[in-house]
Amino acid sequence: MLKTRREQIGSDIRVVHISDLHKRVFGRNNNRLCERVRRENPDIIMITGDLVTRNMEDFRITEITLGELCRIAPVLMIEGNHEQSLPPEKKRDYYGVIRRTGAVLLKNTRADISVGSREISLYGLCEPYTAYKKNGGYRDLDNVTADDMNRYLGRCPDNGREIWLMAHNPLHGRAYAQWGADYTFSGHVHGGAIRIFGHGILSPERRFFPKFSKGVYTIGKMKLLVSAGLGKLRVFNPPEIVTYII
Repeated sequence: MLKTRREQIGSDIRVVHISDLHKRVFGRNNNRLCERVRRENPDIIMITGDLVTRNMEDFRITEITLGELCRIAPVLMIEGNHEQSLPPEKKRDYYGVIRRTGAVLLKNTRADISVGSREISLYGLCEPYTAYKKNGGYRDLDNVTADDMNRYLGRCPDNGREIWLMAHNPLHGRAYAQWGADYTFSGHVHGGAIRIFGHGILSPERRFFPKFSKGVYTIGKMKLLVSAGLGKLRVFNPPEIVTYII
């Protein structure tokens, strides 16, 4: 059953957060998912990666879904590890879908946005694939540090704007905070696949009890906002969209 989780952090901006849809479909052409998003009346929709899966052959439903979401509110999105590992010809098809729908893909780039009186610099991080998988497995994966963040995105500006970050993998949350993000939106961990007593059991990297699996975490001055996502195997862990009031 599709759930809507709501988190009240501030009072001004309504953000709907979608992550890790993969191959899952909610209603015809995801009409049930889109209607659920519409009911939340968002100012912004953020998609934090793995909207598709690496072995998908057909992006028709993806295009219909993205197009409908763009009619609801501006859509800003990043790649996850599955988009990174699409075959080259499929990646071209996927990028074509994004262009045609009007969604904005951020790949180590930023978009400056205004919502009411709020001025926000929104960054989209694309970590190296070796942070997810290396030499065909999950051993000795590359870490992401604050210095790496400076290389990927440049130094975090001190210009009075709020700094929001979309980063698929929440497990590097401390680096995002050290870099200077005020809010980071992540997914990837699928809520830990199986949730028992409010804790996720397993990360995609085959690590038990991942620290950041679902919810709102405070790291220094940063809020790390982790969606349990929509697709993949899940037990006691319903698929969700998240609405944040920030």
